[in-house]
Amino acid sequence: MSGVLWRVRVFAGQFGLLAALALVAALLITAAPRLANDLTDRALHADVARLPYAARDITLSQRPENLNADPTLSSAADAVPMYRDRMPAPLRELVSEGWFTAGLEGATLPPAGPRTLLGLRTQGGMPDRVRVTTGRWPANNANLEVLEVALSTAVSKQLAAPVGTVLRVDPAPQTGPRGVSIQVVVVGIFEPIDGNDLAWDTIRLALEPFPGLPPDTPAAAMAMTDGAGLGLATRRLPTPALSWRYRLDEKRLDGESLQAVTTALAEIKRTPPVPGMSTSTNLDATLLRFDGQLRAVSALLAVVQAGLIATLLGLIALAAALAVERRREEFALLRARGGTIAAIGGRALAESLVVLPLATVVGWLLGTYVPGRPAATGWLVVGAGVVATLAIPVLAAVSQRRLSFTARRQDLVRHRPSVRRLTAELFFILVAVLGAYLLRRRGLSPDGSVDPYLASVPVLLAVGAAIVALRVFPWPLGQLGKLAARARGAVAFLGLARAGRGAPVTIGPLAVLVVAIATGIFSGVVMSSIGDARDRAADLEIPADARVSGYAFAPDVTDQLAAVPGVTAVAPVTVDPATRYTAANGAKNGVQVAVVDTAALARVATASGVSVTLPAALVDARPGDGPLPALVSPDVAAELGGGGEATIRSRSYDFTVAAVADAFPGVPSASGRFIVLPRQALPDPAVIAPDHFLVAGDASPEALRTASTPQAGSSVTVTSWSDHRRDLEETGANEVLSFTFTTGTVGATTLALLAVGFTVLAGARVRGQVLSRLRTLGLSGRQGRGLLVYELVPLVTIAVLAGGLVGVFLPRVIGPALGLSSFTSGAAVRTALDPLLIGAVLVLVVAALAAALVVENVVNRRMRLGEVLRVGEEGQ
Repeated sequence: MSGVLWRVRVFAGQFGLLAALALVAALLITAAPRLANDLTDRALHADVARLPYAARDITLSQRPENLNADPTLSSAADAVPMYRDRMPAPLRELVSEGWFTAGLEGATLPPAGPRTLLGLRTQGGMPDRVRVTTGRWPANNANLEVLEVALSTAVSKQLAAPVGTVLRVDPAPQTGPRGVSIQVVVVGIFEPIDGNDLAWDTIRLALEPFPGLPPDTPAAAMAMTDGAGLGLATRRLPTPALSWRYRLDEKRLDGESLQAVTTALAEIKRTPPVPGMSTSTNLDATLLRFDGQLRAVSALLAVVQAGLIATLLGLIALAAALAVERRREEFALLRARGGTIAAIGGRALAESLVVLPLATVVGWLLGTYVPGRPAATGWLVVGAGVVATLAIPVLAAVSQRRLSFTARRQDLVRHRPSVRRLTAELFFILVAVLGAYLLRRRGLSPDGSVDPYLASVPVLLAVGAAIVALRVFPWPLGQLGKLAARARGAVAFLGLARAGRGAPVTIGPLAVLVVAIATGIFSGVVMSSIGDARDRAADLEIPADARVSGYAFAPDVTDQLAAVPGVTAVAPVTVDPATRYTAANGAKNGVQVAVVDTAALARVATASGVSVTLPAALVDARPGDGPLPALVSPDVAAELGGGGEATIRSRSYDFTVAAVADAFPGVPSASGRFIVLPRQALPDPAVIAPDHFLVAGDASPEALRTASTPQAGSSVTVTSWSDHRRDLEETGANEVLSFTFTTGTVGATTLALLAVGFTVLAGARVRGQVLSRLRTLGLSGRQGRGLLVYELVPLVTIAVLAGGLVGVFLPRVIGPALGLSSFTSGAAVRTALDPLLIGAVLVLVVAALAAALVVENVVNRRMRLGEVLRVGEEGQ
């Protein structure tokens, strides 16, 4: 054992290098998925947290025929935990809070206030959430004739109803008969203890009434009562609607449980806890969208990580080969003294076992300190440790298969490969091509897991490209060598001659470089392609500098927006998402109908610099006697006979199909079935009120909101193109996507530079001897550095060309399997090459050559170049 430790200490540099690579490999395998999981979970929590309560909460609703069995609704209020426990797993474990609410819709004409749509509500635990400022909290019982209610200060002011006011409440037309009413008396005025409490979400009108839109829209508010009070109301009014609302704690969600949660949500929608109930939530839609992005980014991360791990394993092999080459004489002497190949391998294995398993374990332990859920990558860590541990023993045993008492000539390489090697290379390329075909057909993770073989397809393609490049490059390199032989000076000729004989362009360094460069360029190309697709998606959804959204704007709002300083063009748009059209054959079908001033939209798009295409038939349409030209979706076009009649806002228009497209700029369509009519060609455009405007110019959002909100209380949203484009980058699993890109580009660049450094180290001994001989012939130090550059330029050039081609075309080959359109709002991801990426590759080439020169200088100083001609030549 002491001899083993002594040899490890003697060759500490070689084992230290391998240990560092093993540690980095184990750290990358362990830490990258954990960090990705941490980013995934945080992004999921943020997406769910920003949802409105109606979308994220699970609401169970029921309207019983009567309240005879539960007149005070006490049993219904106590059923909150019972219905939670009946939810399918894992929903019941995710519920953090639950509320019971019952309510009736009605209308009242207060003695002094305006007519108000007044809802009656009761909700469990409300006395603990309010502070009664005047009077008391309602306390109804069966003996009372007048229903007791409590109003917030704001509602009391809206209704002009202080304590003691008696109100007559009529049932809403859609819930009760006409001519029936009840009397309610205000017994208390309250203020909320915490107005941001989640319990107020569904009864926000009980705190802040909606004042209504003049002149004929009534205000809306809510009065609070107790369960017994609603029981009294059912004597004359319909039974109340009951609902049980459950808040899912987003912090208990994680990426691993997405499929189980969405399945449970679908199940509770199909089968509520009690027959006759209905379930409402849109959380499943958000989780499905996030799950689609997560699948895509997981596949992308698997591809990038496979490339980085393969590069690291290749570097381990290069480092092990370098260590074996440095100890070639030692192993040859042991072989000459009768040592067997197994004994030599065992000797090297004993040394490796002292250092490399420990380094792998340290890398794994460091990775476990990274925040995030652990991933099932333990087998990869073990595999990397095994490769690192066995690399030197295996290469040492292979190098001593034949006993050789003389040193090998390092500058002689056989250029004609054997038939066996060519067959192996062709088989390898065939496996890579077959994997690419399967990956394109099946996808990388059809069931949520990642297939190791399919995830390694990009690596196989990169290695296959390196093999092809290795077989192709000798001819052009030979032609360059002939040109260099005719030129003045020997540096270029000698450097290209050495490179042409296979030093240092061999399959090992070349394959490692190609894989690293392909991984980095693949990451950069996918990043720029997604960015380009997001730009196109933003152009399609907001083909303007800003969009002003609301409902039923007044006819003069268009002119008011146009008058805002900085606005250069305005296009009104009206969308009716649920209407019908009548085909020429009389068939009536549901469709979304949009009316767009296409002529104004063309001006807006041009002024905004947005690249969209509008059909000339719609842009040039003007009022006339004939039917309107229309753009329709493919599904609608297949149902039409060339034209029909479309209805929007209760008005019908004849149209003919002028164009067919999957989408229209500025007109969202969730159903994919739509008809777009030119607003400027309508007989009377003013009768169709716009619900949003597309605006060109640099006006501020506040100015646009002010100009489009003449009535107090109107809800208007202003969304700029840049804000919408930024939202596409900041929602969903985009943080994981950015992490993947950063890991791929930075990791691949670093490993590529290391590969060049190992290549220089591998040939340093022989190259030192050559330089020592050439120095005696008058070669200067500068020319010696030039010789190294000429040797490395073919390697780097071939690697950049092969890796670049693989990295650029890989997204096109496996892009459909990655599902990247989930990050681009459905826009197709087309291969886009950023000019900055080309510049970065050129910088990488220069950096690689500079790093090679630095390594060469360090090695020459350590080897004392003047003595190399004598050292190491004893056996020759």
